[in-house]
Amino acid sequence: MKVVGISGLPGSGKSLISKIAKEKNIIVINMGDLVRKEAKKRNADVGETSIKLREEFGEYVLAKLTIEKIKKESETVNSKNIFIIEGIRSQHEVSMFRKSFKDFFLLSVFSSPKTRFNRLKSRNRNDDSVEYEGFLKRDQRELDFGIGNVVATSDCIIINEADLETYKNQINRFFNEILN
Repeated sequence: MKVVGISGLPGSGKSLISKIAKEKNIIVINMGDLVRKEAKKRNADVGETSIKLREEFGEYVLAKLTIEKIKKESETVNSKNIFIIEGIRSQHEVSMFRKSFKDFFLLSVFSSPKTRFNRLKSRNRNDDSVEYEGFLKRDQRELDFGIGNVVATSDCIIINEADLETYKNQINRFFNEILN
């Protein structure tokens, strides 16, 4: 089983990789969805919930939940035997995934703050800020989790600053390499 972790700051382009993966019948586990689900249960803010979960259950909490989900999913049919984990935020998570999956590959996506802010304004998800100050605050929270170290230690980085078609081509080249 091959497990590919995807990291990048909000608005960098992680979700398009996941979308293309799903089109290729690859199972995608979104760590942010796990946080959003818990936030809904708690009737709380997503950002606050991500911090509270780590305070309550430790830095490894989301990695543990993700690993459990992958093990459960791997019992079902996955023709490609590949899983995508979208939204890795910390070295704690990376180290747990590397220990749990011998064939773990870490891909990060980088986009400039200006590019990401413009994307977030247009995607209009409830945890996205349309104010630049809120955007910077969210970035700082992600950096405090250690996402900068995750990106710096990635096996591969895709720069997503060009047009959508160029980015899709980069993603498809990546998948062609890991699928062969």
